[in-house]
Amino acid sequence: MKKSLLAAALIAPFLTGCVIAVSDGETETHWAGKNSSSWETKNKNNREAISELAMDSSYQSVLTKLKTPDFTELLKKGDDVYQILFYVTHSVHSDGKTTKDKCTPLIFKNDKLVGMGESALGMINN
Repeated sequence: MKKSLLAAALIAPFLTGCVIAVSDGETETHWAGKNSSSWETKNKNNREAISELAMDSSYQSVLTKLKTPDFTELLKKGDDVYQILFYVTHSVHSDGKTTKDKCTPLIFKNDKLVGMGESALGMINN
């Protein structure tokens, strides 16, 4: 019995530092502070930045403000060049995946912002 107690006393200091973490993939939302970079914060920041954009803003000024898009597309139609930047704005939950259906498209024609959203995207597809 004394040997078991002695072994437990010697092992105990090594066990006190053990932590088992179980995550549902949304730990950022539970532990996020003011300066967090959680998916919810990213969605909100993108929505706010997009709402402040003006028509005819240059491609470069938007890229500078919003940084790297989640997706990009580029196409030429006649003499016009269209560039579409997709920024995540409406994820419902953190599933670890960003898809275009969770994004707001920004449409540039010849380096000028000409529209945003699904309806604007639909207009260049016609």
